[in-house]
Amino acid sequence: MKEDFEAFLRQGNMAENTISAYLYAVREFHSLHKEVNKRNLLLYKTRLIETHKPKTINLRIQAINKYLTFLKKERLRIKSVKVQQRTYLENVISNADYNFLKNKLKKDGHTEWYFVVRYLAATGTRVSELVQIKVEHVAAGYFDIYAKGGKVRRIFIPKKLREETRVWLKEQQRDSGYLFLNRFGEKITTRGIAQQLKNYAIKYKLNPAVVYPHSFRHRFAKNFLERFNDISLLADLMGHESIETTRIYLRRSSMEQQEIVDRIITW
Repeated sequence: MKEDFEAFLRQGNMAENTISAYLYAVREFHSLHKEVNKRNLLLYKTRLIETHKPKTINLRIQAINKYLTFLKKERLRIKSVKVQQRTYLENVISNADYNFLKNKLKKDGHTEWYFVVRYLAATGTRVSELVQIKVEHVAAGYFDIYAKGGKVRRIFIPKKLREETRVWLKEQQRDSGYLFLNRFGEKITTRGIAQQLKNYAIKYKLNPAVVYPHSFRHRFAKNFLERFNDISLLADLMGHESIETTRIYLRRSSMEQQEIVDRIITW
């Protein structure tokens, strides 16, 4: 059954991370309940509410509902929980910290990690997409992502970054294959990137809470809107299905709000 469900998910051109998350949710459900019925589904939802945050709860619910579609039991679908929308962005790396980190990485000879940070912040790519970028994409100037429903999202690599990368690749004598490799010369993993970024945050005395892959995607979006205020274009570049998802980048980070309050309110 697991293999059949995984094949069903792959037919929908889902991202690997999404497939893994959906399979995990189904395994978790079946570890608690043998039968798929309304009572057990609601018990599972209650357990999620007691132990997880709304975003995680809804991801698991989406997974279970997709599983119900696979089982042809759509009538048993369960509703997602309401997520309270924040009025600020949380844990976004500041421009100052981003520039400090990339400059330190370059100065200390951690060239590959300098480029990891640069690509995350200059392309707005997700880390799961970043590890798929190849040397050939640098030459082309873009990388096409094929999403569900046959949609194609193009990730553009800015000219300045392409030129810098070519110099680095020439020094490495590389003209093909995945752009970012681990110490064994194999494609680096998303987990490896997240852990190494945390290590560098600690090394350079930065807040680890803001030095993680998705934080640089947030930085890309914030910087883009500050320099070119076109939220519709940003939604396309980010691969958001709804422009409402992109609107959060019109808000300030919690740190920016704090700085404004500290500066303005003196009474």
